[in-house]
Amino acid sequence: MDLEAAEHLVSRIGPLLRRTYGPRVLELPGGFAGAFRLDYDERLFARNYRSPVLVACTDGVGSKVLVAIRAKRYDTIGIDLVAMNVNDLLTCGAEPLVFLDYVAIHKLKPEVVAQIVAGVAAGCEQAGCTLLGGETAEMPGLYRRGHFDLAGFAVGVVERGRMIQRRHVQPGDELIGIASSGLHSNGYALARKLLLVGAGLRLHEPVRALGEPLVDALLRPTRIYVRPVLQVLGRYACRPRVTGMAHITGGGLPGNVPRLLADDCEAVIRLGSWPIPPIFALLERYGVEEAEMYRVFNMGIGFILAVRPGSVAPVLRTLKRAGEQAFVIGRVRRGRRRVEFR
Repeated sequence: MDLEAAEHLVSRIGPLLRRTYGPRVLELPGGFAGAFRLDYDERLFARNYRSPVLVACTDGVGSKVLVAIRAKRYDTIGIDLVAMNVNDLLTCGAEPLVFLDYVAIHKLKPEVVAQIVAGVAAGCEQAGCTLLGGETAEMPGLYRRGHFDLAGFAVGVVERGRMIQRRHVQPGDELIGIASSGLHSNGYALARKLLLVGAGLRLHEPVRALGEPLVDALLRPTRIYVRPVLQVLGRYACRPRVTGMAHITGGGLPGNVPRLLADDCEAVIRLGSWPIPPIFALLERYGVEEAEMYRVFNMGIGFILAVRPGSVAPVLRTLKRAGEQAFVIGRVRRGRRRVEFR
C-alpha cells in the first residue's frame, strides 16, 4: 500500500468519524479498536438498560457499486451501506449504536475513499449511531483497476422485554408500508442488464419517463428508517403496539414479509394501495414480468410494520410528522407464512 496516500486518507477521514461521536465514545488515540460505553455514567445522560440485548449484523450494497464506479460518483454509496445494516437491526426494535466499514479497493485513492467514508458518516448521522472505525485494504491482485467493494458492520441494543419478534404478530394486524426512495440497494444486476446493456441508456442523460438523469435514479440512497420507527416505538411505555417489522431488500415483498409473520399467519397485500416510483415502470417496460418485479425489487415499499388495528392512526401520524410517506397496504390473517397479492 502507498503509505503516504494512507496517511493522507487517515487525516481526511478522522474528522468524519468524530462528527458522529457522542458522549458514549471513549477516545483511544492510536488504538487498534474503538471503544463505546453501553450506558452513560452521567446522571444527565442516563439511558441504562435493565436487560440489554446486543444485536449485530453485516451487509454490503452489492453491484450498486458498479453504477457508482461507472458514474464516478462516490458520495452516496456509503449511505446505502449504513442503511442496509441499520434497517436490518431496526426490525427487532434495536437502537443502532456503532458502525464499522470495510473498503477493499484496487488502488488507494484518498479522494475516492474519502467520498465513500463521507457517505458512511452521513448515513451514521441519519441513523443516530457512531462511526467507530473501519479498514481500507488495497488489493490490486483481487480487484480490477478503478474497482472497489464495501462491507458494513453494525451493533445495536434493545431492551429484552421490548424486542420485536414475529411470534407477537396476530391475525387482524394491519400492515403499514413506508415508502422507499427507489431501488435502494437490491436488484442492480438485473437493472444494469436491462437499462445499461439491453436498452443502452446513458447514465448522465435525462430519461423522460423518470424526469431526471438515469444516474440520479440509480444512485439515489437507500432510506434510513431508524429515527422515525424508533419514534413510533417510543410512544408506548409498555410493549409496543407494533408487533412485527420487515426491511424490504433482496426477494422483495414475497421474500421479506413472511420473515415478520408468526407461524400461523399470512399476509394479504393490496396492490395499488401505494404509489410506485417511475424507475420500476421503466424496468417493467424493458421486459420484466410483474410477478418477477415483486420478487426482485421493493416496488416502492422499503420497510413494513405490522400494527394492532387500534394503533394504525397514531402510527401513521407519527411517521408523517417524521417526514415519511406511509400507507396501509394490507393485513394479517390466519395462514401459512406466505404473501398473497390482491
